Amino acid sequence: MRSNDVSADMGAQKMPLGARLFLRLLQRISVGALSLTDPAGEVTVFGHAAHGLHAQLTIRDWRAANAILRRGDIGFADSLKAGWADSQDMVALFTLALRNEAAVDQAVQGRWWALVVQRLRHLILRDNSRRGSRRNILSHYDLGNAFYSQWLDAGMTYSSALFDGNDALSLAEAQDAKYDRILDELDAKPGQTVLEIGCGWGGFAERAALRGINVHGITLSDAQLAWARDRVARQNLNDRVTLEIRDYRDLPNAGFDHIVSIEMVEAVGERRWPLYFETLARCLKPGGRIVVQSIDIDNARFDAYRRGTDFIQQYVFPGGMLPSPAVFEAQVAATSLKVLNVKAFGLDYAETLKRWRVLFEARVPTIMAQGFDDAFIRIWRMYLAYCEAGFREARTDVRQWTLG
Repeated sequence: MRSNDVSADMGAQKMPLGARLFLRLLQRISVGALSLTDPAGEVTVFGHAAHGLHAQLTIRDWRAANAILRRGDIGFADSLKAGWADSQDMVALFTLALRNEAAVDQAVQGRWWALVVQRLRHLILRDNSRRGSRRNILSHYDLGNAFYSQWLDAGMTYSSALFDGNDALSLAEAQDAKYDRILDELDAKPGQTVLEIGCGWGGFAERAALRGINVHGITLSDAQLAWARDRVARQNLNDRVTLEIRDYRDLPNAGFDHIVSIEMVEAVGERRWPLYFETLARCLKPGGRIVVQSIDIDNARFDAYRRGTDFIQQYVFPGGMLPSPAVFEAQVAATSLKVLNVKAFGLDYAETLKRWRVLFEARVPTIMAQGFDDAFIRIWRMYLAYCEAGFREARTDVRQWTLG
């Protein structure tokens, strides 16, 4: 095992410059410990294991060091995909990175000039125009129903469940609890019609229809629409549920009793948030209510976040952008709507992601049999772990906003 005093280690002089800079950066770790296995098989421990948090990182090719230094989490994802780097426990690794962010800022954030290039590329190539929005949605959700059905709950719900302190609930039960809370917040009555913007695989529509409520759901995903229509038909709910491919910007002026939008605002893009919130206000009948479930980023971090681009935007959700709570409230205030109630439950999202991650790992052979390769699996492992760590460390949160 090598000493973590890299400058005193003569063997380090044979390393590429990027590797030496990366190792010196890791010497700044003060919370927890990192065991680094380098391409020669040498193990170096950075930090202090007494803190209880111990992460592991394997570097198989020193090109990973340059990539991480230049592009932060995106560089790590590039290295992971190329097989240059890996970790036995990515949740621990990202938790360690977040807790030491101030000390190892460059490795977490990357160099400003590289991130500016990534941001410009994201803005130009992933713009949420009507055509761009459909392309961005299809690139994620149309990976296939067979893929998502391997690791989501049986109800195919791809948003945070609501455990509300009861981790004994199954994932499916916690998803139903989330839908029930939304319906209770709406105070939706049998016979009323709820517009759902971003209906996914139809979980909310089914739950609402079983309570006698009519649902008009829209999506941009062909795969989700096919699944949702089939589930509605199997439950004999076609008389209560209408589902279609439609962009929210093309909704008619017809008023709906209530509106629901579950983790869809994140896909709208910052430039179009005003139009999204104007659409909510325009489509709601007087006296109606709206529930928007939204992932958000901490207010203090929003400005830095919006100036750059992260791994999620580059690899998983092209065109995506998280609001902060303050930005969300400002967008609502610019319309005729008001915030009536807010519920935050970020740790429930961490638990949801943990359960997805466990199911995903158990189904890797089946997923690969569908044609997905090792690089894809590594990126999705990172995605699920990266998000879980973010929610556990309160860098991101999820809220249900009740508007009226």
